[in-house]
Amino acid sequence: LVRGMEVADTGSPITIPVGPETLGRIINVIGEPIDERGPVNAKHTAPIHAEAPEFIEMSVEQEILETGIKVVDLLAPYAKGGKIGLFGGAGVGKTVLIMELINNVAKAHGGYSVFAGVGERTREGNDLYHEMIVGGVIDLKGDKSKVSLVYGQMNEPPGARARVALTGLSVAEYFRDKEGQDVLLFIDNIFRFTQAGSEV
Repeated sequence: LVRGMEVADTGSPITIPVGPETLGRIINVIGEPIDERGPVNAKHTAPIHAEAPEFIEMSVEQEILETGIKVVDLLAPYAKGGKIGLFGGAGVGKTVLIMELINNVAKAHGGYSVFAGVGERTREGNDLYHEMIVGGVIDLKGDKSKVSLVYGQMNEPPGARARVALTGLSVAEYFRDKEGQDVLLFIDNIFRFTQAGSEV
């Protein structure tokens, strides 16, 4: 975008493809596939800006999410429906832990995961994608993929990076609301998300 460009008002919000067709695929902030595997032929679409669910719709039960990682389940258990922050320096294994969580939730609970990469380096995003293929979380040949990837990388404008989390959230909300699935939503990394917001 540059100053003075002509724009066309569609009269509708940013709408992205959602549903099982997004599993194993990489999309950007506006739902375009960026994995060079053709279009995402989803039967459903959803706007990235939506109303939050009512409080009465939320569960009041307190339940532990069994991750299958013994040290996490024993020392710092995760609550279902809660928020968790993974803090650590570069190269200490945050992404490895995320990979393990995605793998375990897929195998133990049959649930899906959505990974929103906000402001990631292109190399980091590429490495994660190939690690997931090797780990069996993404199935290139069949329909056994258990994760959707949404990337807004460092080379994107700040407006795109600031909205990637909303795109990932919309994909996750479809699985939660329409398919009744347990969904893990990962946003990596929150610092770059807030940085993009301040740049805007």
